[in-house]
Amino acid sequence: MRTLLKNGKIYDGTGNEAFTGDILIEGDKIVKVAPTVADGADRIIDLTGKSVSSGFIDGHSHNDWFAIKNDALPYFDPFIRQGMTTFIAGNCGISEIGFDKDCEYKDKIGGGLFGFRNTKGEYGDIDSYADATDRKMPCNMAVLVGHCSARAAVSGYSNRKLTPDEETRMLSIIEENLKQGAAGVSLGLMYEPGLYSDTEELKKVAALCLKYDKPLTVHPRANSAVSMAYPELLGRSHLLRAVDELVEIAKGTKLKLQYSHAIFVGKRSLKDKDEFVRIMADLRKAGVDAMFDIYNECLGVSVITVILPTWYQGMSKEERKKPLNRLKLSALIKASSLLLGFGFNDIEIAYIGPGHEKYEGKTVHRIAKEEGMSDLNAYLMLCEKSNFCGRVNMGPYSTPAIISEFEKNEHCLYMTDGWVEEHGIQNPVIYDCYPKFIRDSLLGTGCSMPMTVRKMTGAIADRFALCDRGYLKEGYFADITVFDESAIKAATPDQGRPFGIDKVFVNGELVLDDGRLDTDALKSTGRLLKV
Repeated sequence: MRTLLKNGKIYDGTGNEAFTGDILIEGDKIVKVAPTVADGADRIIDLTGKSVSSGFIDGHSHNDWFAIKNDALPYFDPFIRQGMTTFIAGNCGISEIGFDKDCEYKDKIGGGLFGFRNTKGEYGDIDSYADATDRKMPCNMAVLVGHCSARAAVSGYSNRKLTPDEETRMLSIIEENLKQGAAGVSLGLMYEPGLYSDTEELKKVAALCLKYDKPLTVHPRANSAVSMAYPELLGRSHLLRAVDELVEIAKGTKLKLQYSHAIFVGKRSLKDKDEFVRIMADLRKAGVDAMFDIYNECLGVSVITVILPTWYQGMSKEERKKPLNRLKLSALIKASSLLLGFGFNDIEIAYIGPGHEKYEGKTVHRIAKEEGMSDLNAYLMLCEKSNFCGRVNMGPYSTPAIISEFEKNEHCLYMTDGWVEEHGIQNPVIYDCYPKFIRDSLLGTGCSMPMTVRKMTGAIADRFALCDRGYLKEGYFADITVFDESAIKAATPDQGRPFGIDKVFVNGELVLDDGRLDTDALKSTGRLLKV
């Protein structure tokens, strides 16, 4: 099958200026890109007035958990509609891979966020994962091996230093996956059991990335000025202490350090932005290949217990009701809120559980007023009704000004960090994150259009060594996104739907055409990308 795309405004992924031209696709490859292609074709699509780029790549995803669902398409649908063809998955230390077949702690894999529900199976290494997903999922995917998964595989959620034998087993699991083609290693230092790791353990993990010349992506220990990661509420910002830890891990090396989702949770954390940027620049000057990524949202998704100390969660119901424990908890949360610039009016309930839909889309403060109780008591009530597993949307995680500044930073990549939830309010990032980056560019608040496209295509492909992906070049795979700049510029974002994306090709297959998905083709269009 030969398809000729004619008269499109071509952004080739290099960051060079766009040009008007034609693209000839044969099978799953691009065979010609030129101002004019005269070769014959079975299908000709006129793109006059439209722009075309390589398919967008989500630089930070968790869709490795959803590609193995019995029916994967619903979890990829909104991403395809915003132009995505490829995902860098397995982030935040919580990869689907990273355990042995006889693992006794398999129930701990997933960090409490993901799990093996309605899946085709359980796949502990990249080879078995590839067998289960290659040409059996909608989109392409490269998968990182998660440190949390590998650590949980050998010690569960034990809050202690690993024994020498456990550490050797954990590192062996990580290394074997790197050998098999994992795209790198991810750390999730805010999640169990990654949060129990010391710097020396993490240096050994980083050494494996150096050995195989692959990135280390990091969800840091704290994303806010105050957190539960450090006991002291005063002194150096917890967010910056977490960055200091990464400096300690990477210093003196050429490590490809990818700082995940550069966010600043709470109004009082926003002041840390300038020092964060300076530290990242200093790392690069010292020889560390340090970069970071962002999504185009000022809020984020978290678990409802994000501000609840673990000591309180571990108590019995009777102990929680004791006045002294309530007083201690109230004082700690009030102090944390003041130091964060973040309160119960900033926490919106996304999901509590079946039968509690009335709380969805409301802030804790609003629920407290409706229930006639204090904010704290309403919050604790919601925690208990969700068995401490509820989901919230909260902010601020960033500001439009910070997003605008970071969009223009040459060492910043784009991503979503989003996934489709089966219940409740969705993270808005799943609908229009990448069109919003384009819209920012067109409105003059973001990066230039050629560099905006590069940050969501070629630059991510380069960062994770995706062979023959991310560019509109002859011989490259035909992952292609067609979009309408006028429609994107005129759109009103944050409406729970994508905008401005006309067509998407995955490995040469037209899977999205003017809003219609080819559900049959999408059963087998995606490839597992080994690195």
